[in-house]
Amino acid sequence: MSLAANTKIITQTEHAKLTDASLFRSQAYVDGTWIDSASRATFKVTDPGTRETLGHVPDMDASDVQLAVDAAHRAFVLWKQTTARERARVLRKWADLMIKNQEDLARVLTLESGKPIMEARGEILYAASFIEWFGEEAKRVYGDVVPSPMPGSRILVMKQPVGVAGIITPYNFPAAMITRKVGAAIAAGCTVVVRPAHETPFSALALCELAHRAGIPRGVLNVVSSSAENTPSVGLELTTNPKIRKVSFTGSTPIGKLLMQQSSSTMKRVSLELGGNAPFIVFDDADLDAAAEHLIGCKFRNAGQTCVCANRVYVHESVYDEFVNKFVARVKELRVGHGLDEGTTFGPMITERGLLKVEDQLRRSVAAGAKVVIGGRRPTLNVQGHFFEPTVLTNVTDSVPMSCEETFGPLCPIYRFTTEEEVVERVNRVDVGLAGYFFSRDIGRVFRVAEALEVGMVGVNTGSISSEVSPFGGVKESGTGREGSKYGIDEYMNVKSINISL
Repeated sequence: MSLAANTKIITQTEHAKLTDASLFRSQAYVDGTWIDSASRATFKVTDPGTRETLGHVPDMDASDVQLAVDAAHRAFVLWKQTTARERARVLRKWADLMIKNQEDLARVLTLESGKPIMEARGEILYAASFIEWFGEEAKRVYGDVVPSPMPGSRILVMKQPVGVAGIITPYNFPAAMITRKVGAAIAAGCTVVVRPAHETPFSALALCELAHRAGIPRGVLNVVSSSAENTPSVGLELTTNPKIRKVSFTGSTPIGKLLMQQSSSTMKRVSLELGGNAPFIVFDDADLDAAAEHLIGCKFRNAGQTCVCANRVYVHESVYDEFVNKFVARVKELRVGHGLDEGTTFGPMITERGLLKVEDQLRRSVAAGAKVVIGGRRPTLNVQGHFFEPTVLTNVTDSVPMSCEETFGPLCPIYRFTTEEEVVERVNRVDVGLAGYFFSRDIGRVFRVAEALEVGMVGVNTGSISSEVSPFGGVKESGTGREGSKYGIDEYMNVKSINISL
């Protein structure tokens, strides 16, 4: 691997270089108005590539959130009566504005998340695709006419918006995780209160500015920012306020369990997209070059900070050495640097906490006998960001921590296996099941393994599994519910039956 040739210090003034500086918002958005917290308290947001301060946003508490919920509750009365065509029109305009402002949105996203600018540009298009998709899906929410078992009777089935949705999003996809949830909710006729990750609130606020310009009515979309210290009370308000009828959360499994427990007090519907431990299996009949190429993105995209990234790589013993050599050669081509540098293909981790977790897992893996083939340290750069080199481990056994722990970072352990039955049994031992990948040219194996993997999503001969048209979600302790696709909007709808005696 190498350092990006134009690596430089990026300062907190970079946001001033936006074509439209008004997209860099530093207030919360409630009831169609930009506001501060009632206490006037703020917290700072930093650039993970330099650790410099980008700006400050309101540190809102439970009382501030109550005001946002009240606004959403009032707006729901009218928004649920809006025609699907009108909701689709507004959402399409919002998506168009996102695409028009792609470069500015990408710069904001890179500054607060650290991901390379090319990845950020891709995320903005990915995020816009959900708004466009769900705008169209709003017009395809159909009911049913069910034959009645009783003479002279008719049974009708209709779908209605569930109500106000409380949405909590993570830091790794600051734009796409907003739109994948909010797009479905608003298309369904719901109103929303969003709490974005405290590490990356500026992307959410920029999206709010564009939604405002697109004509989304006041109170339909509300975004409240809060610090790590206020997050527990804000989460409690979103999960226990009786005016909220739906909670959607993407994040860790322990926090998801807590939010689900809290939501049960008022019997809210809950969608949870939680942690994973994705296996990436390379069989002896695989196209090794293709597998190595796809693993680069599947493992090291966003510095390994994706819930569906490959966490455990299993390679058949007969092709193990050949595959490792091909993969390491590709890793050496990655260029480490600040995300705004065009030459960067591998940026910093978003948090120091995540960086320390990677170092801890690496230390325990080496103690268990693993060998570092490449990487394994913080690189020497002329910036002070949360950087860690993309790292590959061999001589890995099931005793290393990644076998049962999600890394969420650039640490890639490569295990050996001998038979199909053995590897399937090993990868299914974990208590989570979000995504899984494998490479094989055997059509029989493709169906056997795809059906045997205990995950919600499978990639066969590909490391890319997510789009607006495909259902996204896991099984076991990776959560419940689906996002994206035609199924995503149903998460925000109630099914009502109407029995009519003629």
